[in-house]
Amino acid sequence: MAKRSKPQTQIPENPSTSSKIPFRPQKILKLTTTTKLTIQTSPEIPKILNPLTSNSEITLALNHLRSSDPKLASLIDSYTPPSFDSDRPPFQSLARSILYQQLATKAAQSIYTRFVTLCGGESSILPKTLLNLSPQTLRQIGVSGRKASYLHDLAEKFSDGTLSDSGIKEMDDESLLTMLTVVKGIGAWSVHMFMIFSLKRPDVLPVGDLGVRKGVKMLYGLKELPKPLEMEELCEKWKPYRSVGSWYMWRYMEAKGVL
Repeated sequence: MAKRSKPQTQIPENPSTSSKIPFRPQKILKLTTTTKLTIQTSPEIPKILNPLTSNSEITLALNHLRSSDPKLASLIDSYTPPSFDSDRPPFQSLARSILYQQLATKAAQSIYTRFVTLCGGESSILPKTLLNLSPQTLRQIGVSGRKASYLHDLAEKFSDGTLSDSGIKEMDDESLLTMLTVVKGIGAWSVHMFMIFSLKRPDVLPVGDLGVRKGVKMLYGLKELPKPLEMEELCEKWKPYRSVGSWYMWRYMEAKGVL
């Protein structure tokens, strides 16, 4: 006898509408176990950093540097805490910076004293006052023709509104570097010194300063002076208080008789 073939089941084109296959409802199981995540946080650092104008700010910086860099911690314990005492307005500080460039400290102090007298007192060191002083007059107190042109360029940029004392205080570090290096005679190193000692900014790393580079070289036992990129990498752990770390590099080099 011939085998009877089994009837073939036809699969409908749209099973959702043409086939009604009963399904037993499934229960949804609720998970009763929970996983707790433990997140370790580092010591809190303020989101907005204040200038280094008070002992509490200095203490905060020192505590951070001690915990982040054991090598630097030994230096911190060896020297007195830093102080940033300059209260000169930005224009006065920048004019003074230009006069001090590439001069021995005593010679610079002597010229600056004569400059203050010529202006009628330190409070009278203003853009208008400087613009009224000719290069010949400035040369009589020991200011070179080139520095006289730098001083006049600085005064002009304050007079025409390109720069101002209030605007400088409000600029972030990057903008300040860009704006101030437009002035003749003011480079990155001068701006870094200005930000640290005049504006008392906490997180400035003067990668081109020889004293700081020598200090980093000696602190970490390097064979050669670190280049700017290497300085950034090595001092990353000092953030956001690299100004204070730099200050200790200068003290370190002074103690070694290098500066």
